[in-house]
Amino acid sequence: MPLTLNQQESFSQSPSYRQILLLAWPVVVANIATPLLGLVDTAVIGHTRPATALGAIAVGALVLNFMQWAFGFLRMSTTGFVAQSTGAGRGIETRASIFRAIGTAIVAGLAIIALQAPLAALTFPLMGAEDEVEELARSYFFIRVWAAPATLATFAISGALIGLGRTSQLLLVQLALNGLNIILDLLFAGVLDWGVRGIAVGTLIAEWCAALFGLWLILRILRDQHHDDSPFIPWTELRRAAALRLTFSTQGNIMIRTLAMLAGFAWFTRQGAQLGEAQLATNHVLLSLISFCAFFLDGFALPAESLVGAAKGRGDLEQFDRAVWRTTLLAAITAVILAIILYGFGSSFITVLTSLDKVQQLATIYLPYVAFYIGLSFAAFQLDGIFIGTTHAAEMRNASLLSVTLFIGLSAWLTPSYGNHALWLCFIGYVIVRAITLGFYYPRVRRSIA
Repeated sequence: MPLTLNQQESFSQSPSYRQILLLAWPVVVANIATPLLGLVDTAVIGHTRPATALGAIAVGALVLNFMQWAFGFLRMSTTGFVAQSTGAGRGIETRASIFRAIGTAIVAGLAIIALQAPLAALTFPLMGAEDEVEELARSYFFIRVWAAPATLATFAISGALIGLGRTSQLLLVQLALNGLNIILDLLFAGVLDWGVRGIAVGTLIAEWCAALFGLWLILRILRDQHHDDSPFIPWTELRRAAALRLTFSTQGNIMIRTLAMLAGFAWFTRQGAQLGEAQLATNHVLLSLISFCAFFLDGFALPAESLVGAAKGRGDLEQFDRAVWRTTLLAAITAVILAIILYGFGSSFITVLTSLDKVQQLATIYLPYVAFYIGLSFAAFQLDGIFIGTTHAAEMRNASLLSVTLFIGLSAWLTPSYGNHALWLCFIGYVIVRAITLGFYYPRVRRSIA
């Protein structure tokens, strides 16, 4: 049946700014909930415990996140494959991609639990934290690690929901995860005064509840969309050699990219720890603000993943170009607004996060660096979304390796002489180099669409 004039006009303008915003607002709200949890954790510990406890959460969470976010490919690759197969109308490939990712997540999570002792022994000494901080951080780690299968499964489910364009359901999963987590953290760490261990227990329970809820949602969506003659779980497609090779190759490259980025953040935390307990706590507070803004900006990068992936599945270069331009413009405007707010009112946010006078004073000094970082970071975020949606993982790997190598090398050279100021300047340079390198590869991605 031929398209009507109105349908042709709508298709030719897709995605419109309205469509992007309809996709983006649930992602923005969902992403705000994630750093909000970190802000609540920081505030609870910052007002009830000394700086040692703040540093312990920073170190413990970073060690665990380093392990789990190494499997961030479960979210990213799933989004790209699902968006492309959905855009091409291949339901069997969509289901196969989702079930492969969930199965991989469960196996990887169980492996993290089984290897928790040697993993902790390997990673904690690298952080360079003081003995008291490390002891508390280890207690946090050995509780939270039992949520690993649930955490990784939620990665895969989130990637599937984004690829399907079901951002409203993604919002429900994130609200369930972070809402329950905040309530439990306030109960265990605040009311019951369990401190760092209370934060860990609350997160453990919330992660499992969110994973089960997300699994129920995705199974219901896939059953509603199951209109082909293949089995609901397409075992033949799941085992197809070419699809497995492409999946594992993409996942491997994204894993290297993620590990490199996590190494950069780990190095940043380690350098702060070597500058002293107060600097470590200060940088943790400031990174909490960056997390809040960065996840907000991700609200436009994630719809870009879905939109450019669907455009690639259809082989539609015009829709690809519109998706890139319009999502990036909205992200740039948002980044500038966030940077201005942080520069003008960031000191008020800092006092909410901690009552420690020294940490407040130091954080205010370094606040302009945070505002500058946020104002420039949207480019790397948007390019990441474009490369994820089109599954150009090798280019992402190369950009991440180059930028983190330069960051570590420059900060190792400059920080001992110029302190935390040099560390923050190198950190800003890191996100700029990543964006420039991805921009160099962008024409290759564009040529692949048609």
